[in-house]
Parts: sequence; structure tokens; C-alpha cells
Amino acid sequence: MKFIHTADWHLGKLVHGIYMTEEQRYILEQFVDLVEKEKPDAVVIAGDLYDRSVPPTEAVELLDEILFRINVELNIPIVAVSGNHDSAERLSFGSSWYKHSQFYLKGKLTSDFTPVTIKGVHFHCAPYAEPGNVRQILQDDSIHSHHDAMKGIVDQMKSHMIPNEPHVFVGHAFVLGGKTTDSERTLSVGGSGCVGADLFDPFHYTALGHLHSPDAIKHETIRYSGSLLKYSFSESNQRKSVTIIDMEKDGSFTLREEVLQPKQDMRELQGYMEELLDPGFYQTQKVDDYLKITLHDEGTLIDPINKLRQVYPNVLHLERQIDKTDAKKKNMFRIIEDKKRSELDLFKEFYSDMTTGEFTRDKEAVLQNVIEEARKEVEEV
Repeated sequence: MKFIHTADWHLGKLVHGIYMTEEQRYILEQFVDLVEKEKPDAVVIAGDLYDRSVPPTEAVELLDEILFRINVELNIPIVAVSGNHDSAERLSFGSSWYKHSQFYLKGKLTSDFTPVTIKGVHFHCAPYAEPGNVRQILQDDSIHSHHDAMKGIVDQMKSHMIPNEPHVFVGHAFVLGGKTTDSERTLSVGGSGCVGADLFDPFHYTALGHLHSPDAIKHETIRYSGSLLKYSFSESNQRKSVTIIDMEKDGSFTLREEVLQPKQDMRELQGYMEELLDPGFYQTQKVDDYLKITLHDEGTLIDPINKLRQVYPNVLHLERQIDKTDAKKKNMFRIIEDKKRSELDLFKEFYSDMTTGEFTRDKEAVLQNVIEEARKEVEEV
């Protein structure tokens, strides 16, 4: 059985003030061509079809067109779940009758954990859900973190597993050890948004979305397909691809990547203004790419971004190396100063940044007791 694993389309994405819809259409045309060429038994989309819960009209129309071409015109089954950027309710609309054309879209988590079975492979679908929602659905008051929630979901799925048959998990999560980028929305504060990789041991293959690089985690059976396009300059050095899985009846599989070529790349350039505007340099460049440019010049520059845009029309971000150096020094100074401050002072500042409420004396007393108790525990270890 062969299926294509993709995720994180983020249709309707706005990058530095520019809607990426045309670039997304260009890359999805390649994706449809790949599906037509490969003729897989299924296409798996592991969340974040849209970039926001209320996407632009153009994004909705593009998704509708692409899914229709794959599912109806090419007659390829689709297995998809919602991600943390999607609206679960919006994606759930019509899911009951989608199934008649083998379009299995699970927008929101329910108490039904029956897998989708295609060509003998069982796809267990887990749309993104907050721990509080999972706690309510499973009626399990012990669920407080994303790890707890995923464990509860997987436990339910295990009761539907048929021994000695292949099982694939399809979900949207941040597996502990994964590498993030600037364009991925944080699931929660600190490490509580992470789930342990061991939770997915019951599955022969785990098809994930959320992290945008296929290299986000190194694991034999857990894989992020990555996004189809680069959505921030922190992704400028990433490979972008889709994953093709050939799975045997015993659950063993081989995988390969297919790289899709964007109309315009997203990359970084740096150098002196004079160098970057030298025809001998820019004639070797694809000048219409989306660019972040770092200038090494130290003196005063008059209207540098418009001068650069005469050669590089899609400069999205411009900065000076000297400003970066100064900012780094200021940050180091702030870290040194923070080390001199008490835990209580640091928490007061955090509280002020994160809320509009007053940090009262009663709250201060409670926190001081917590800090002292923590200190005692450390001293006793």
C-alpha cells in the first residue's frame, strides 16, 4: 500500500505583509502532478491546511479546488486532520458525506476512535485538541498536559487495533526533541506542549504535522513531512518535500522524499551595499526571490531598501549587522542584570508582561512561600 504524507499547507499565510496564496497555488499544482504520477492509495494531510481559523476566501477556494482534483478527479482517498491553526468546527463541516468519496476529514476530536482502513492499512486520526477538550471528551480528570492528552487518545486507539495488521497514526503535535522555527505557533508555555515519542510505539508509522522540516526529528517510525513552502527566514536553509511511504502487510515500510520547487525561494543575503548592487554579483542571483538582507555598512545610508528593491524587488526584511551586534550586546547585558535579580522580581515582571491584573500583596505572599518551599526541596536533595 502506498500513501503520500504531507502537512502544514497554511493556506492564506501572510508573510511580512504578503499573502502567499499564488506561491501556494504554484506549489500545490506540483503536488497534484506528483499525486497523478505516483497514483498512491491515499494522500495523508497531517493538519494546518489553513493558516488561521477564519481563512481568506482565496485560501478556501484554493483548498476546495485542490482537494476536489485529488479526491474526485483523480479518485484518490484522502485522510486528513485539523491542526492548531485550523478551525476544527469549520473543517468538520460536511465530513459525514465526504466519506462517500473516501475523503476522511477529522476536524475535531470526538469519542469515536474507529480507524480509517484503506487497502488493509488502519489510519488512526487525532486532530489537534487542547488538553482541556481531551479531558472532557475522555472524562479523565488526570489529563492536564499535551502528553497526558495524547496518552489518553492513544490508549483509546489501542483498543481498536487489530493485531498483526499495519497501523498508522495521523496527528498534529510537537514531539519532544523536535526543532522549531519562527513560523510555528507555540502550543503552550514551556515544555507542557510536548508529547513523548514513546507514546507512538504501538504504530508502525506516525505521520505528523506541526514542525515545518522533514529533519525536525530523527526517528525510525515518527516523521514530520514538513511544510510545502518556507514561511519564515528561520526556514531559509530547510529542505521542503513530501514523503512517500510504501507499506507492506506486516507494517514494515520504505520511504522516499519528493522535493517540490517553489516559484520564488525564501533566503538570506548579506554584504556591503556596493557589493549587492554590483551587476557582477546580482546577475548570478535569482533576484525575484523573497529576501532578508543584512548590510555590513557602518555609515549613514540614504533609503537603502528602495535602492535594493530596484534590483531585488522582493526584499521583505532589511537589517544592519551593526544593529544586530548592538542588540546582542544589550541582550547579554540584560541577562547579566537578570541574574542579579531575585526570583520574585523576575516573576513580577513576567506577570506584568503576560496579564493586565495587579500583582497584589496576597499574590506576592503566596509566590514567596512557593519559592521558599522549592528552595528547601533543592537543599534537601
